[in-house]
Amino acid sequence: MNWLRVREFVRKEFIQLFRDKKNRPLLIIAPLVQLIVFGYVVTTDVRDIRIGFLDQSKTRESRMLIDALNANRTFRIINYPQNPEGLEELLLTRKIDLAVKIGPDFTSKIRKGQTAGIQIIADGTMSNMASVRIAYASLVINGFNQHLIDELYPQKIVYGKIDARIRTWYNPNLYSHNFYVPGIVAFLIMLTTLLFTSMAIIKEREAGTMEQLIVTPIRPSELILGKTIPYVIISLAQMAGVSLFAIFWFKIPFNGSVPLIFIGALLFIMSSLGLGLFISTISTTQQQAMMTTFFFILPLFMFSGFVFPIENMPAVIQWLTYLNPLRYFLVIIRGIFLKGVGLKILWPQFVALIILGTIVFAGSIKRVRKRLD
Repeated sequence: MNWLRVREFVRKEFIQLFRDKKNRPLLIIAPLVQLIVFGYVVTTDVRDIRIGFLDQSKTRESRMLIDALNANRTFRIINYPQNPEGLEELLLTRKIDLAVKIGPDFTSKIRKGQTAGIQIIADGTMSNMASVRIAYASLVINGFNQHLIDELYPQKIVYGKIDARIRTWYNPNLYSHNFYVPGIVAFLIMLTTLLFTSMAIIKEREAGTMEQLIVTPIRPSELILGKTIPYVIISLAQMAGVSLFAIFWFKIPFNGSVPLIFIGALLFIMSSLGLGLFISTISTTQQQAMMTTFFFILPLFMFSGFVFPIENMPAVIQWLTYLNPLRYFLVIIRGIFLKGVGLKILWPQFVALIILGTIVFAGSIKRVRKRLD
């Protein structure tokens, strides 16, 4: 192994990369733009629930419920239809997220001490969002119900009860971007390494320079190192940049070790580079390599636990996720960012990345050597 040749080849790759003006925004600006866009878009926080309110009672009690909903910043009553058909039309056209209906006998039942019904209709096309919206509305209605009971029966009733004191660790305010943004950082690193590495060798073939490289004294192992080292450096630099941006722009807490997260990133990049080299050996054109890369990216994203819990997947898919390096790196990056845990807790993920990265990278190098010899 001649490290001087490797160093000069790496220098050549950097010059070739940054000489093309189209690559500069892709390598520097694109990750930050994607982080901003995904950081705001990928969220499960429910902040603005549009309500259509059908009040067939039109009494003090029904107006009290309207006031209770309006007083909560999560809800916004935007329409007061006059009949059930109008309420249904608002849901069909997606102008509202929840429909609240109060019957004409609402107040009379309350004053008689009977149970009065309030109908809540949710748009269930997005089931998770619908369940959260119903839960939020139920909390407001329960508070309204307690207020009415206290008003009707002013005497104080003392009874034993369970006092539940709930404390949320690592993400006290339950902000979803604290969970998703570190995952976006990992996904952006994988995206960059796969895209550029999968086309690195094919670009040489299409430009007609691969034959020139083969007849030079450079060895296949030196060629592979020279092709991959620049992307390792670029990926680590991108991670540093987007991580700092996540910390200072999105206020994501960082409680762990900086060296540890970079070691984890390096192991993760090794797997991504190996997969990128494999794609470059089964593709003949840059367009084919790009299409093959996106074929791999979607399953890697879906089976990583980024959005959907792995425990909820079918058993066969859960076994397949063990072959996904993004699964392990998400645990590492979220654990270091939010929990501040170290190698004592994260060692299984590090071991898995070492094994997976070694197998994928070694296998890809062997395949590339066959294509070069």
